[in-house]
Amino acid sequence: MKNTFDLNKSPLIVVWETTQACDIACLDYGDWVRPDPDLLELSTQEAERMIDEVAEMQPPIFMMTGADPLKRDDIYDLVRYASLRHLRPILALPATPRLNRDAVADLKQAGLSRLVLNLDGSSAELHDLICGVNGSFTRAMDAVQWVGQWDLPYQITTHYSQRNLHDLENLASLLKTMRIPQWNVIFPVPLSAAQLEEMPSAEQFEAAFARLYVLAQKVPFKIKTSEAPHYRRFVIQQRAMARAAGVEQPQFSEGIPGIFPVQEDRGTMFISHTGEVCPSALLPVSAGNVRVQRLMEIYRSSQVFTLLRDARNLTGKCAECEFKQVCGGSRARAYAMNADMFREDPACVYRPLASAGVRNKFPGTLPEESIAIEEP
Repeated sequence: MKNTFDLNKSPLIVVWETTQACDIACLDYGDWVRPDPDLLELSTQEAERMIDEVAEMQPPIFMMTGADPLKRDDIYDLVRYASLRHLRPILALPATPRLNRDAVADLKQAGLSRLVLNLDGSSAELHDLICGVNGSFTRAMDAVQWVGQWDLPYQITTHYSQRNLHDLENLASLLKTMRIPQWNVIFPVPLSAAQLEEMPSAEQFEAAFARLYVLAQKVPFKIKTSEAPHYRRFVIQQRAMARAAGVEQPQFSEGIPGIFPVQEDRGTMFISHTGEVCPSALLPVSAGNVRVQRLMEIYRSSQVFTLLRDARNLTGKCAECEFKQVCGGSRARAYAMNADMFREDPACVYRPLASAGVRNKFPGTLPEESIAIEEP
């Protein structure tokens, strides 16, 4: 990433949902999952044309996801096509029986840049309980062995929730035994009543930030958060307070943990399996469809994306917050819980200084040392 990266011209991250087909129902996709591919999902030819348009925008990160991308017969060809277009494709895969040693070898040969695996618990009992699939933990650990044999880079994601909030340190210890460059902790956006009941409180979000910040100083890999832009605010506050107290700053392996050069909600583009274009998978507000519009036109000119890129459209305490340019709150969570993507993030405990009648004492931009992260 460069300091001159222009979010108005190109997204930081493009995510393509390759399919909603999967042989195993899991909690991530819930009722959406189906055993057979949707007849309306992008064809091989349409997918290649979409990849051409992604390459034209040159986003730093191109990720392919889906219920189980390996259900697409053409997935290896599409990974190869994206690689040939210099997109350095990343693929997120669930631990299904389709993920085996041969699949890893084929992905490596197709030019996959990185594989993303999921671990939601440090034990088989906890992980399988959270994801809802017996044997998932064992298959994920098998996949770790296979990617190591084929020297395919990989990273781990974890979905933070009420069920595993006690397990962060145990997970970090497990991940220290693996050769990963990054651990991505995804904070929840409730899309159903059941998910809302299991949603951690704003105080629990803040407590998790403190624990991740401490862990980031002890582990050999980077720790990144998703759907938790207020972790950016937390990190800035911690470092500012340490400087004010004359305390030596924590040293990290690469940059500041969890920090992208830009706020992700303002620089992410999600393309569904049917070509609908949204700000993210968790913010299902359509800005257009790749079948009828060019991706660059949708990203640069659609009302959805242009409004999201302007922090002046925020309301509530997010509008008053001195960190709104570097945080801005999760727009997906605001939409899920308030039906308004510009409302304040209900999972943030911070009270803006302006509303408290206190002069701003923190910088409005990230320190230069944070401009160092290139991966998702």
